[in-house]
Amino acid sequence: MHGIDRYLNRWCNAIRARAELQEGQALIEYALILGLVAVLTIGVLQAIGANVSGLLNQISSSMSSVSNP
Repeated sequence: MHGIDRYLNRWCNAIRARAELQEGQALIEYALILGLVAVLTIGVLQAIGANVSGLLNQISSSMSSVSNP
């Protein structure tokens, strides 16, 4: 019976090690996806940043011309 316990213990340890390896791999994948989203967001904001800035300035000018009751 002692041999079976040792075999099961090794088997459980191998499964735990495999699960930890997959968790680390998933963490790296999430970090890569987050990095890609950040780079794309920065690129899009730089591409349309001037348009948004002009639009906000136009809105600000329009709002400042409205009288306050």
